[in-house]
Amino acid sequence: MRDRPLDHMVHHRDPVTLPPDATVQEACRTMRTHRVGCVLVTDAQNRLLGIFTGRDAVCRIGAECQDPALTRLSEAMTARPQTLPPEASALEALRLMQDGGFRHVPLVRDGVVVGVVSRGDFRAMEHARLNEENGFWESLR
Repeated sequence: MRDRPLDHMVHHRDPVTLPPDATVQEACRTMRTHRVGCVLVTDAQNRLLGIFTGRDAVCRIGAECQDPALTRLSEAMTARPQTLPPEASALEALRLMQDGGFRHVPLVRDGVVVGVVSRGDFRAMEHARLNEENGFWESLR
């Protein structure tokens, strides 16, 4: 399958979510427990408010010497992250991550979070296809 749909990649996994008033410390513990690189910050209706990643913990909280036990996710998250619908292809997600310089893409349907994909979820063939595509565009420059 050349263009694997994202919903096929995440159909057995529920995204890890926390409310915006959770602390950074809670988020880091949750990520460690679930062995994931991000938590999606959602409201009571499971609508996406933001994303908090391991990079945020280091670059935003650690670098600014903020107390993770007191800092709320609403203060530390990336608000309104780029998203894709679950019907999008794996290659679309890889392109978005490469162009945006991030490792996670939340999947949203009708405003509600249904999953998240990370760079590590993709097969080698999808990475190779993206590299092939990039090489083609570079040769046209």
